[in-house]
Amino acid sequence: MDQLETMPEDWTRALAIAAHPDDLEYGAAGAVAVWTDAGKDVRYLLVTRGEAGIDSMSPAECAPIREAEQRAGAAEVGVSVVEFLDHPDGMIEYGLGLRRDLAAAIRRHQPEFVLTGNFQDSWPGGGWNSPDHRNTGRAVLDAVGDAGNRWIFPELAEQGLAPWNGVRYIAVVGSPSATHAVDISSTMDRAVASLEAHKAYLEGLGDHPMATAREFLEWIADLNSSRFGDRRAAAFELFRR
Repeated sequence: MDQLETMPEDWTRALAIAAHPDDLEYGAAGAVAVWTDAGKDVRYLLVTRGEAGIDSMSPAECAPIREAEQRAGAAEVGVSVVEFLDHPDGMIEYGLGLRRDLAAAIRRHQPEFVLTGNFQDSWPGGGWNSPDHRNTGRAVLDAVGDAGNRWIFPELAEQGLAPWNGVRYIAVVGSPSATHAVDISSTMDRAVASLEAHKAYLEGLGDHPMATAREFLEWIADLNSSRFGDRRAAAFELFRR
C-alpha cells in the first residue's frame, strides 16, 4: 500500500462532525490533541446525543449521560465547543434536513478544515458500517458545498448565516481509503483518556474489544504506523477544495 502523506497544517479552525458521542474518540482524538496543542481551534458537532447507544438505558436516561461524557472527552484533547443537533440516534436520514443543519453549522463556525467519519459501506479490514455513519459522512461532504452557495438554503442567509466558502480540506477518519496521517505518538495517553471519558458507554459494551480503550486505540494507531514511518498515527482520507 502507498505511504501516508503528512496532513496539511495551513489552517486555523476545524469543525469535527460525527454521528454519535464517542465516534471522534475512536481514531481522531489523538490528532485533535496534536492540533489543539499547536494552537488550532477545533470544535465538535454531534448529529445525535447517542441516546440509543446503551442497551441497558432508556433513551431519555441515556442522552444526558452521553452528552456529558462527550463534553468530558472533548475537554481531554483541548476542545471546549461541543454542539448537538438532536437528530434521532440510529435513524439519521440523509436528506435536505440534515444537509441544511450541517450547512448552517459550517456557516456559523466558518472552518477551513472539516473532519468527519467513514461514510463508506465498510470499515478497513471488513465489517459493515452503520447507516448513521454513512448518512452523516456523505451529508457532511455535500453540506460543505451547500454552505458556500447562497442559492441553496437561502433561508440561512435570511437568518444571518452568510455563505461560507472557506473550507479548504475535508478529512475522513476511519476510511478504508486513507491518504494522510498525523503522528499521535505524543498524544496517545490523551486520546485514551478522551475515550475513557465515555465511561457508561464503554461499560455498556461489556467484553467487546472496543471497550478496552487503550488496547483498541493502540491497535488502530499501530495498524497505520507501517505506512507512516513506523510512527503511531491517526489516518485520514483527505479531500481538497
